[in-house]
Amino acid sequence: MIRTVNVNEITENIKEMCIEVNHFLSSDMTAAMKGAEKKEKSVLGRQILGQLQENLHIAAEDMIPICQDTGMAVIFLEIGQDVHFTGGSLEDAVNEGVRRGYEEGFLRKSVVGDPILRKNTGDNTPAVLHIRIVTGDKIKIKVAPKGFGSENMSRIFMLKPAEGIEGVKQAVLTAVKDAGPNACPPIVVGVGIGGTFEKCALMAKEALTRETGKHSEISWAAELEEELLEKINQLGIGPGGLGGTVTALAVHVNTYPTHIAGLPVGINICCHVNRHITRVL
Repeated sequence: MIRTVNVNEITENIKEMCIEVNHFLSSDMTAAMKGAEKKEKSVLGRQILGQLQENLHIAAEDMIPICQDTGMAVIFLEIGQDVHFTGGSLEDAVNEGVRRGYEEGFLRKSVVGDPILRKNTGDNTPAVLHIRIVTGDKIKIKVAPKGFGSENMSRIFMLKPAEGIEGVKQAVLTAVKDAGPNACPPIVVGVGIGGTFEKCALMAKEALTRETGKHSEISWAAELEEELLEKINQLGIGPGGLGGTVTALAVHVNTYPTHIAGLPVGINICCHVNRHITRVL
């Protein structure tokens, strides 16, 4: 049975999601921040975590953005193959939702239309859109605005297979060490292992939209998440990069089959707001 959906519904939902995700921290991240304050052993670190949470509270009450960098809009769409869209272009509808969300929400417009000429597009479009076709007649929308303080700390390592899981660990720790305070810790670390050059990066980005602290269903990947989180928090970078025992709130690992000659590893770091919101239509 084919389900017909007008693209205006996509526009309206993305508009609302862009506004909501930039003003209210998700419940999983809120819980992670509260837990971090209890775990942090540094007095200064606890103060910083308290101030960050106070900022989040003020933002929600006064309806102001939780971060001045309201990000480049990254949209993940999982579309059931039994869905038929009407009313125009799906991609145009997504960008219209972003445009309306950023204009009506009075959010900072941070997108330039050409990477060299650098003229601002004025409405935070275009979004970065990833579409996956799945079974069924539902549409899952994930909106994840990405600020570039943390985005600029992204890394890809094209490892040799012989480097194995120890090579993966070293790659992640290297990326986090090199990021230092620049990614606005405490951070969430998305890791993509396998696939190809571009696939591992995409997995790392989408890993950030997972419920914070929820482990991979693959046993070795779940163990790796726990070990990496422990090792990252031993680096001493701490909240705000001013020292402490909580540098990361979570590590999320996504995997995919890869070629016999390769072991690609993508690392995408997100700051303490790690904005993500999901709706199913």
